[in-house]
Amino acid sequence: MKQDMIVILDLGSTENTVLARQIRDLGVYSEIHPHDITVEELHALDNVKGIILNGGENRIVDGVVVEVSDDIYTCGYPVISIDHPTAKCDVKYDTLPSDEVVKDFLFNVCKAEANWNMKNFVEDQVELVRKQVGDRKVLLALSGGVDSSVVAALLVKAIGDQLVCVHVNHGLMRKDESENVVEVFQNQLHANLIYVDATERFLTKLEGVADPEEKRKIIGGEFIRVFEEEARKLEGIDFLGQGTIYPDIIESGTKTAKCVKSHHNVGGLPEDLQFDLVEPLAQLFKDEVRACGIELGLPAEMVYRQPFPGPGLGVRCLGAITRDRLEALREADAILRDEFAKAGLDKTVWQYFVAIPDFKAVGVRNHERSMGYMAVIRAVNTIDAMTATIERIDYDLLEKIVDRITAEVPSINRVVYEITKKPVATIEFE
Repeated sequence: MKQDMIVILDLGSTENTVLARQIRDLGVYSEIHPHDITVEELHALDNVKGIILNGGENRIVDGVVVEVSDDIYTCGYPVISIDHPTAKCDVKYDTLPSDEVVKDFLFNVCKAEANWNMKNFVEDQVELVRKQVGDRKVLLALSGGVDSSVVAALLVKAIGDQLVCVHVNHGLMRKDESENVVEVFQNQLHANLIYVDATERFLTKLEGVADPEEKRKIIGGEFIRVFEEEARKLEGIDFLGQGTIYPDIIESGTKTAKCVKSHHNVGGLPEDLQFDLVEPLAQLFKDEVRACGIELGLPAEMVYRQPFPGPGLGVRCLGAITRDRLEALREADAILRDEFAKAGLDKTVWQYFVAIPDFKAVGVRNHERSMGYMAVIRAVNTIDAMTATIERIDYDLLEKIVDRITAEVPSINRVVYEITKKPVATIEFE
């Protein structure tokens, strides 16, 4: 069933995602598009019922006030504007309107139906994927994380054996991560899975690279190269499937907002990419991705798995990556996850992990002065990954984690707990 849609045009608001979620929570699908979308592009979208012009503090770009095309006002859709005056729009609001006002616009003015739900979303995406792919094949990067797992399940539903999954061990995985991916997807779910151990290749490329943006782009670019090599071994691979979700796109920058950080599947793609992209989750927030996974029948333990960035431990081994510090990070992170699971926090805390900065501090081990790394623990809660609060961990548990890390990982002699919310911090350190 085609879902009715409200299009939000971005004229510099910092609250586009808030408005999109407000509309979706009322049962109507919404998408955010750039301000310079053409009427032809609008008409090409399915089931558009109305348009909201959403302006804000980023409306002036390079000294020019951002505005939509005059044709938008006469293209046949009801239009309202938020936070910017215009004589061309009959209804204007200074701030985000209340649910009652939005309801009136959705259901009385636009005559939209409240048919936004995961069942309909999955059906729509299956149809769109089949139309895009036809009888050709899709290569999917399967990390085993939530996003790639849900994409895999959706693509299997849509195109079955036309999907080829590739799991690349880039040497930046969590402890036993690759082994678990192979066990679940190949041995239990019987997916068409190719396993590639590219540890040496990635770590060699990353030697001496300290800048986080450069690290992300190297990792993203190298991923694509690996996939291209695997695709050349196969026949009929024309598409690259990706688990891109909406926060990835927002944080990688829009026409009216600066980049927070480049995501390997957005900002790190090479210009000479040899594939067309298949990204069925690109308009979903993280909680919606999980709901999609449940709708597709994935097990809860997979759907609610810890989020893990595409660059993996590469952006938690801060600064230039060294192999000894990477291994220390892997072990410390495994201890943290083990203790959180024993305490039941794995079911209540949205994301928790260890990062290790690129410096050593003095300590005492075996009654002698020693230099060791510092492990930084971070645990946050969020709904959509756009904002995050801190989990208040019991000190007895923290002390137990510290004792285990410093005892079991000899190269670490200090453990700290980081308590900055997002914003001003991001969830990850790099």
